[in-house]
Amino acid sequence: MPSDDNFEAAAASATGEIASFDEGHKGFVGKFHHALHTTPALVPLIVLLASIAIFGALLGSKFFSPFALTLILQQVQIVGIVAAAQSLVILTAGIDLSVGAIAVISSVVMGQFTFRYGIPVEVAIACGLTFGTMVGALNGWLVAVMKLPPFIVTLGMWQIVLAANFLYSANETIRSQDIAEQAPLLQLMGAKFNLGGAVFTFGVLFMLLLVLLLAYVLKHTAWGRHVYAVGDDPEAAELSGVNVKKTLISVYALAGLICAFAGWALIGRIGSVSPTSGQLLNIESITAVVIGGISLFGGRGSILGTLFGALIVGVFTLGLRLLGADAQWTFLLIGLLIIAAVAVDQWIRKVAA
Repeated sequence: MPSDDNFEAAAASATGEIASFDEGHKGFVGKFHHALHTTPALVPLIVLLASIAIFGALLGSKFFSPFALTLILQQVQIVGIVAAAQSLVILTAGIDLSVGAIAVISSVVMGQFTFRYGIPVEVAIACGLTFGTMVGALNGWLVAVMKLPPFIVTLGMWQIVLAANFLYSANETIRSQDIAEQAPLLQLMGAKFNLGGAVFTFGVLFMLLLVLLLAYVLKHTAWGRHVYAVGDDPEAAELSGVNVKKTLISVYALAGLICAFAGWALIGRIGSVSPTSGQLLNIESITAVVIGGISLFGGRGSILGTLFGALIVGVFTLGLRLLGADAQWTFLLIGLLIIAAVAVDQWIRKVAA
C-alpha cells in the first residue's frame, strides 16, 4: 500500500497543477480585461467586424461592394458627427439631450440668414456655427457654474431650442432647388466624389477627420486629459489643479460647435433646410456612444469607439434591409446591443475596482 508521504506528495502535485491552471485561466481573463480597459474601442470594433462578416456571408457581393459599404458611411455621417459631440459631454459624466435641436436650428439659421436677410452664404454659415457654439456654451455655464444637473439643463434647452426653431422658421422649408441655384455652398457637405469605385461625400470626409482630430486631442493634449479627469472624479481633478468649470464650459461649447457643423452637413444630406429634420438625432447619438463603449459614468471611452458604434447601427440597418427583414428587427437588435454594451462596461469597472 502507498505510504502517507506518497499520498501527500500526490496531493501537493495535484494542488499545484490546479493552482497553475487557475493562474493561467485568471491570466487570460486578466489580460483580456486589461485589453478592454485600456482599449475601450476594442469591443465595438470586434462587433463591427463580426457584423460585416455575417452580413457579407449572407449577402455576398450585394453587401461587399464599394457602393454598399460607402452607403453606410453616407447614412451615418450626421449621426456620427452629432455622436462625436455627445461623446465629449458623456466623457465628463454628463449628457446632452439638446444636440439634435442645436444641429437643426443651426441649419435653419444658415438658411434663413441667407434667404430671408440676403446675407452672404459664407457669413450665414459662420453665424450658424457661432449660434450653435453659444447654445452649447450656455449649457456648459448652467452645468458648471450654476451646478444644475446636465440631464435637466439639456432637456430644458432641447425644448427651448425646438420651440425657437419652429417659431423663427415659421415651420417653412427652404427648397433644395432654391439652395442649389442661389446658395450651393449650403449643400457643400452633400457633394459627392468617387474614389476607387466608392462614392464619398464631403460630410463623410468631415466626420472621419473630426473623429481622428478629437481622438488625437483627447489622448495627446492637456485639455483631453482634463476632460477624462473631470469625468472620472471632478473633486480630485479640482485638487490636482484642473479648472473644472472652464473644462466643462469648453466641452459643451465645442459640442455645440460640432452640432452646428452637423446642421450644415444635414443640409447637404437632405438637400433642403427643414425645421422638422433630425428628430431622432438625440437618441441615435446616445445609442452610438453607448454601443461604442464610452461609459455613461464618465472618464472612460474612446471617440473611435463612437464611430464604430455608429457604423454598427448602419451595418445592421443596411444588412437587414437588403435581407428584406422587418425594420423592427433593427430596433430589437440595437436594443440588445445597448444593454450588452452597458453590461460589459459594468463588468470592466467591477473587475477593475
